[in-house]
Amino acid sequence: MRILKVTQSYYPFLDRGGPVTKVRSIARVLVNQGHQVTVLTADLGFTPAAIASAEAVRDRDTWHSRLDGVETIYLPTRARYRSLTLNSGVTRFCRARLRDFDLVHIYGLYDLLGPAVGDFCRQLGIPYFVEPMGMTRPIDRGFALKRLWWRLEGGYVAHASRIVATSHQEAREIVDAGYATEAVMLRPNGIDLDEYRELPPPHTFRAKTGILADAPLIVFLSRLIPRKGADLLIEALPKLACIEARLVVVGPEGEPGYVDALRDKARRAGVEDRVLFTGPMYGRDKLALLADATIFALPSRYENFGNVVAEAIACGTPALVSDQCGVARWVDQRAGLAIPCDVQAVARGLNDLLTDNSLYSRLKRTCPIVAEELSWTGPVSRMLQAYGESISAPDVPDTATCVRA
Repeated sequence: MRILKVTQSYYPFLDRGGPVTKVRSIARVLVNQGHQVTVLTADLGFTPAAIASAEAVRDRDTWHSRLDGVETIYLPTRARYRSLTLNSGVTRFCRARLRDFDLVHIYGLYDLLGPAVGDFCRQLGIPYFVEPMGMTRPIDRGFALKRLWWRLEGGYVAHASRIVATSHQEAREIVDAGYATEAVMLRPNGIDLDEYRELPPPHTFRAKTGILADAPLIVFLSRLIPRKGADLLIEALPKLACIEARLVVVGPEGEPGYVDALRDKARRAGVEDRVLFTGPMYGRDKLALLADATIFALPSRYENFGNVVAEAIACGTPALVSDQCGVARWVDQRAGLAIPCDVQAVARGLNDLLTDNSLYSRLKRTCPIVAEELSWTGPVSRMLQAYGESISAPDVPDTATCVRA
């Protein structure tokens, strides 16, 4: 099968969050199964280090890569507003190459690449999937701009062969937005278990940061924005029975000044010396962090799935997640706990995990089983079946009963 993946951000731009890792993992699995995969994405600013890590080469003004056996084309970015980019070359690419593909899979909303490629797919009769990645429900910021996007560009979602939801929670949101139930495909996210077969030696992260080997270590790893709930962990820290517990907050700053606001919250709560901010961590450093953690915590106020929770579980670390995370149904009472999204519930959940040795040991023993369930094997097989059905279908259905205004 010849598959085109369209995504606003892709490796090596890891600071753009979990979707970068997700799309790359799916592409690698498909290539390993014998499919031909091309990724069309935006050039978000190649540095020498990024060029080297992506093994990228330049042809005129466009970067190309063949890393992982995946052809990747980084369209030049001519203008940018926050995560929205204007990329030249998309029309030229579609006219020259779109007919080469059996199916197109578009990831995310609120960009200009997806609508442009989707329009060409409709003109050429090529089936395409849209995976909103939690963006169907406007969140975080820029609500007026997002409403404008739906008015001008969002119509292409209505003509997708399938709209992919990563959790039951997201599937309900897509239907609530006016799209037909039969158009929604449920396909959870996954992880590449091969990346977790050989973890860094125990205490690698603790040794680098001076955290004692027996000190309870709570790890939060995500893009640092208010929705993700790092503030709830800071507020819960003084309420823990274990005063030796340390909190490590990891990730790129998603909103200017937010890290300073979290530091100030820690000072006012009297736990400044128990909270460590590291900035973003990737690769083996991230694995060392997750493996050394006592608890991984993501008390997000909204999360369509929560890939990093699965990554922590694959490292053998039980998780505490809010019931607003799509991954909660896999985690709760199996590889961790799911709790309401408030400070008191977060404190109770952390205390339960830190003080109930029987509970903690049971959850830790089950982590490998849950990690296996969260691998990409099943989700990719399900997705390939849907791809095949859409390719053989004579018509591309209208997936909306109504379109957002």
